Amino acid sequence: MPHKPRFVLTDTAGRPFRFAAATRGKLTYLYFGYTHCPNACPTTMAYLATAYHEQPAAVRNRIEVVFVTVDPRRDTPRVLRAWLNHFDSHFVGLTGTQRAIDTVEQAAGVPLAPPEKVKGKNYSVAHSTYVFPYSPDGIAHVVYIQGFRPSDYAHDMPLLLRYS
Repeated sequence: MPHKPRFVLTDTAGRPFRFAAATRGKLTYLYFGYTHCPNACPTTMAYLATAYHEQPAAVRNRIEVVFVTVDPRRDTPRVLRAWLNHFDSHFVGLTGTQRAIDTVEQAAGVPLAPPEKVKGKNYSVAHSTYVFPYSPDGIAHVVYIQGFRPSDYAHDMPLLLRYS
């Protein structure tokens, strides 16, 4: 079972975000993607937001959703924040150098996609669609892949909070 990685990246306010410390004791969903993604990223974030909003406040207060960009060239902190606000203003967006992000993906156990050949502003980025929900005990007791629905996430949220 994957354990919550320890890393520091930059949040959308430009401050260091110490992932393990900032999310200690919470159910933390970690997802790697990019804001220009045409399908997987917005769908996954919308599904997580729907499930999150279905929870009572007592459950929502114990959940953190963290989105790490794999496209720091285009996903500036401002771009990340505006995009995440479409889903929920509490969702955390993180960025850093490409090297730092690659290191974080490896620490989380995400298979790295081959680097893309970037030409111009309109390009796609290959990335994983794994969602790692780290329970309060720091372990991902399940790993989601693309295809899970909001009802799946919503059902599991209170269950995953029990692991502490």
